[in-house]
Amino acid sequence: MSDPVETPWLEELNPEQREAVVHGDGPILVVAGAGSGKTRTLAYRVAMLVTRGVEPERILLLTFTRRAAQEMTSRAEEVMERGAPRMARVWGGTFHATANRLLRIYAKAVNLSDDFTVMDRGDSQDLINGVRHDMDLHTKEKRFPRKGTCIDIYSRVVNSNDSIADVLSRHFPWCEAWEDELKRLFQEYVVRKQQQNVLDYDDLLLYWEQLVCHSEVAEQIAGRFDHILVDEYQDTNRVQASILNAMRRTNKNIMVVGDDAQSIYSFRAATVRNMLDFPKVYPGTHIVTLDQNYRSVSSILETTNRIIGEAPDRFTKDLWSDRGEGQRPQLATCPTEERQDQYVVDRILEHYEQGVPLHKQAVLFRAGHLSSTLEIELGRRNIPYHKYGGLRFLEASHVKDLLAFLRIIENPRDNLAWFRVLQLMDGIGPAAAGRAVKHIAAHATQPTAIATFKPPAAAKTQMAAFVEMVGDLVKMDAKSPAPQIERIRKFYDPLLEKLYENPKVRSRDIESLEQLAGSAASRSAFLADMQLDPPTSTSDLAGPPMIDEDWLVLSTIHSAKGCEWDAVYLIHAADGFLPSDMSTGTPEEIDEERRLTYVALTRARNFLYITWPLRYYHKRTPFSDRHSYAQLCRFFSSSVMETVDMVNVDRMNSEYYDIDPQEPIDVASRLRSMWD
Repeated sequence: MSDPVETPWLEELNPEQREAVVHGDGPILVVAGAGSGKTRTLAYRVAMLVTRGVEPERILLLTFTRRAAQEMTSRAEEVMERGAPRMARVWGGTFHATANRLLRIYAKAVNLSDDFTVMDRGDSQDLINGVRHDMDLHTKEKRFPRKGTCIDIYSRVVNSNDSIADVLSRHFPWCEAWEDELKRLFQEYVVRKQQQNVLDYDDLLLYWEQLVCHSEVAEQIAGRFDHILVDEYQDTNRVQASILNAMRRTNKNIMVVGDDAQSIYSFRAATVRNMLDFPKVYPGTHIVTLDQNYRSVSSILETTNRIIGEAPDRFTKDLWSDRGEGQRPQLATCPTEERQDQYVVDRILEHYEQGVPLHKQAVLFRAGHLSSTLEIELGRRNIPYHKYGGLRFLEASHVKDLLAFLRIIENPRDNLAWFRVLQLMDGIGPAAAGRAVKHIAAHATQPTAIATFKPPAAAKTQMAAFVEMVGDLVKMDAKSPAPQIERIRKFYDPLLEKLYENPKVRSRDIESLEQLAGSAASRSAFLADMQLDPPTSTSDLAGPPMIDEDWLVLSTIHSAKGCEWDAVYLIHAADGFLPSDMSTGTPEEIDEERRLTYVALTRARNFLYITWPLRYYHKRTPFSDRHSYAQLCRFFSSSVMETVDMVNVDRMNSEYYDIDPQEPIDVASRLRSMWD
């Protein structure tokens, strides 16, 4: 490909970004440091490919959120004249959404019915829990893993390509005694999914992998795309890497962008080896390093560079910035957790008075429970805050109910959905719902067969209304989900009043779903979008609204990835908390904890504070003085310490340390005189 004659927007890029954007054919690895403008680089790369004549529908842009893909294509539209109408044809989205789209097209090639429905994590847990009970595993004398743990083990095995024995020994050692039972459980779980024509999130990737590696249409699918671009490549797992390799059988035009220093999702089976080994997998890879940081001041980068510089296996890069030196990071040693909280809140208010809004400040921590005492102090000081990690939209009961109604029409074999909607009615429990499901299966799995099922007496009236609704939904156009939700609401709203608190708030969520469905291409597409890329939160059980004009951000480090704030406070930087004592069993785990620390520190633009309490009082005995001494996080080596300013919070307390009495007492003389 030759460069276009006029591309004035290339002048907006720095030399390294431009090198990546104008790259020709063949594999390219972009090592993009924190805050180095990788989103702009990917967006301009898309614009460059289209400018050079590549048809947008022959570009596959894989990201970890749909919003990221939309932002990149929107930026590409902005820099190109007459580009907007065409950019919508770019295949952009998450791995799972792309898998869903391809499987709808090529379902027959993998012996899959194209009306399959997708289960979320909660559905997967419920299904495997049903299998667990049917196999009597819950009656064992010794504790058998619960449904959440079972799904975690299953997912880790299928996404890592490791054996179940290896996964158990490395990540779930307390479950090793159940290896044989877990194998049987997972085998039956897979059978149940296939019988019900449902896929879980892991299945989407597994079916895609089989589709492009072994099916008769593999070459056709690989040939659909002239170029593949992948964001956050350090967060991919082995199955995703296998898919990409198979998708490039016809050409090697693949660009992956990522930062090995920010690979922090091994608990999801992501492996940094995908990025580190990319040049080996794709010989002739062109490597571009984006090392100019547009986020942080130089003093912060000096600290973060030294922390990640001690990682044993990485792509070498030292981030730099032209934003000036700025305040050096402050590392504060606090006598107790309470003094840590006071110190952090004092600094927050200090910057607030200097003109830094609360929402541009964030307190980060390794695990959610570590902010508990800080939240008390914030409440005492009347500082509003928002903590990341509340109830997800799809975890709200009323949302799951609504989607279950649509699922039984889209895929009548979806037993989980049937069990959910049937048990909403009076008098129908698991046993009656089970009989109803068997009745439907005995009548060619037609949703309208529910009309001939004899319900318990208490459900007679509601069942008649339900049968009428099902009959109406079956007759409706599958390409128009919004009217179907409107019809469901006529049946569901009275149940909502009886079943849940805050029915008005929940009803508004259902109204929002109806509005979202108005722009969906079909019922199937709407269900897929809701399962694979749902809204992040719901008003369900959220409590009173936040009326304050500003609020502080509290977040785990994992949730903070990709964000930035003017001032960042990393609390509990003590060994055992960071790194977590649950993640120091192997050198690989310790390396990831180092990367997690790096991610936390690189969120800061102008001010960075690291705090750790010297003493932790034992919460199990709140009225005693029992406590333990902590040690500073091991990643703050002597080299790193040269780049920070040390603060002793005890010495800052003028009430105790700045006393200058006129006539001090000579205690030493008095003690000596005791023996005269």
